[in-house]
Amino acid sequence: MESFCSNFDLNPSTTSLISKLFQRPTSKLFFPSPSSICDKNKKFGHKLPATRKSNTQQKNNAPVELKDSLFRWVSGGVFGFAAAVSLCCSDSPAFAQSITIAFPVSHTREINTVQRTLVEAWGLIRETFVDPTFNHQDWDLKLQQTMVEIFPLKSEDAAYGKIKGMLSSLGDPFTRIISPKEYQSFRIGTDGNLQGVGLFITVEPKTGHLVVSSCVENGPAARAGIHEGDELVEINGEGLEGIGSEAAAQKLRGRAGTTVTVKIHPGTDSKNSNFREVKLPREVIRFSPVSSAIITHRTPDGHMSKTGYVKLSAFSQSSATDMQNTIREMENQGVQSYILDLRNNPGGLVKAGLDVAQIWLDGDETLVNTIDRDGNLFSISMANGHAVTHDPLVVLVNEGSASASEILAGALHDNGRALLVGHRTFGKGKIQSITELDDGSALFITVAKYLSPGLHDIDQVGITPDVQCSADMLNSPKESSKDKNLNSPLEADSCIIIAEHELDIQESEASPSQVIVQPRRTSAPLN
Repeated sequence: MESFCSNFDLNPSTTSLISKLFQRPTSKLFFPSPSSICDKNKKFGHKLPATRKSNTQQKNNAPVELKDSLFRWVSGGVFGFAAAVSLCCSDSPAFAQSITIAFPVSHTREINTVQRTLVEAWGLIRETFVDPTFNHQDWDLKLQQTMVEIFPLKSEDAAYGKIKGMLSSLGDPFTRIISPKEYQSFRIGTDGNLQGVGLFITVEPKTGHLVVSSCVENGPAARAGIHEGDELVEINGEGLEGIGSEAAAQKLRGRAGTTVTVKIHPGTDSKNSNFREVKLPREVIRFSPVSSAIITHRTPDGHMSKTGYVKLSAFSQSSATDMQNTIREMENQGVQSYILDLRNNPGGLVKAGLDVAQIWLDGDETLVNTIDRDGNLFSISMANGHAVTHDPLVVLVNEGSASASEILAGALHDNGRALLVGHRTFGKGKIQSITELDDGSALFITVAKYLSPGLHDIDQVGITPDVQCSADMLNSPKESSKDKNLNSPLEADSCIIIAEHELDIQESEASPSQVIVQPRRTSAPLN
């Protein structure tokens, strides 16, 4: 998930970008993951003062008037609204007119709350959604229709389903609402702390099955022998057919000290095809998205060289700090080149992505370009940046590298800092804001698109690496080429070996502070 935090040191052009996109100092930008955080008291707009109760009893179809850039609520009678919806339309041209919309308001408290959430979400989308035509529909009429559909419902879930239906009519899968529980899970993921079993899961696109994407080192799942690629079949005896990754993750989480039982089927790489049940203790999991190793290998001219391998699994609040500390430690150990692995990194906080870029770049380089709903192009650039290292760099990407990963890869590549090795990236070039609503749910809205520093459109296209490689693992490690302390999978990764080869070429052809991007070519799988 990804957010533009207000304390990021931005140059004037970036400040202009933010003000034009949102007109709100607490707005956050989020780059969606294929699968920022707004404080509840810091949301889009300003809290409206409570209106005085009407002297006239309102009817079920009494109108609510949107006028003079404010939502004016009738709080008396059957409306029952607290007259405190957190919306303000600022200077948006969309609100420069008087609009009267009539709709029935439910007597059921739960449904009434959902109706308030509906109007709150509708207003935010009306003001900031990237497509001002709202997918070529009358957005005001859509509110009225949805409110009428919600009115007779008795189930809160069914009412929320109507909000989701309204959002789906925008034709943008990234503009969505998530429940309060899902939002708390989202915050946990970006904070870097949770109570659970240290298991990260994703949906395998071909089968729809839930598979393990990674385990937190030394966490309960890792200690139990669960591995990347294993299929998750049951949780506490409940089958997971049709269950999404977030819903399954919620079942795994829980108070530290409790336990959860999972049924696992080994991945396709395993020789064992038997199902097994594992009882896992829940613990407080503190994890870093950065893992690293030093690869020692002999270069073509015969001398030993140290390459720092750094894998970034997500963009959380600690990503940039953790990576900077890792790079400084490696510099002290005499590392001469680097491999930054962004494969299967679905994104996260965009501030983290921009901060990570600054670890590798100098000066006033452009990091990303954005296009707002009016078609205006803005550049987000560094301000007098100072790289931690100038050593040669290769970035590994694949089809699982998305959103913030693509921003980072594009920034390093287009500024001539890194060579890209791997496979074409996912291709998700949209920016989202996220706001916590009054009921604790959160609304994601696509508010802009982004282009790489070289003005390359990434959305639904992705980034093609300079050097293609096979993601297959080798049958045997590269003999005596790496530090024996490294795990076998890292030793046998053909893309890493190709990256080492490209670094050898760079070191032989350029000074340590230079990176020469080679023409794109395809490397055959190594045997």
